[in-house]
Amino acid sequence: MSAERPRLYFDLGSPYAYLAVARAEAVLGTAPELEPILLGAIFPLRGSGSWSQTDEREGRIADIESRAQRYGLPPIVWPAGWPVNGLAAMRAATWAKRQGRTHEFALAVFDQEFVHGRDISEPATLRGAALEAGLDPEQLADAITSPELRSSSARPPTRRGRPGSAAFPRCGSAPPSTTETISSSWPLRPADERRLS
Repeated sequence: MSAERPRLYFDLGSPYAYLAVARAEAVLGTAPELEPILLGAIFPLRGSGSWSQTDEREGRIADIESRAQRYGLPPIVWPAGWPVNGLAAMRAATWAKRQGRTHEFALAVFDQEFVHGRDISEPATLRGAALEAGLDPEQLADAITSPELRSSSARPPTRRGRPGSAAFPRCGSAPPSTTETISSSWPLRPADERRLS
């Protein structure tokens, strides 16, 4: 019996998710199943919002830029006004998952956002990413406004737990060979970073 593929939850607005998705297969030794999850729905569960709106912002941005360089990724180009409303982007990611193109779409959006500095709340950015991922941009435009997708997109997992618990583990909470689920929504702790580097 083969082991279940690791699952990596991601939000397209998260630069930590960008770093995780870009490296996941190399770190885990297998391509994870990417699962879109809207961070805005998780913030109330963990009792706080995004670090990007706190006095940690400058330090975290410097950390992300440093990690990208260490990982051999292109330099980070921050979109003007980041973070932006990523709801349409996450609906698009949910639609891409249903088309079997989650990985391609996520990489294309992350490239648009953090390599080229484009705003993922702009429909043109999402259409360009869809085209790059081998998806029909017109179908994407219809899908992200459909009532069915609007009511079901990027919901938090149904397992009980708080972020950081077994149901929502932090990336690096277990060795990659035993990690059932990886959440890229929270940054690695320093000890985790050393182990995975």
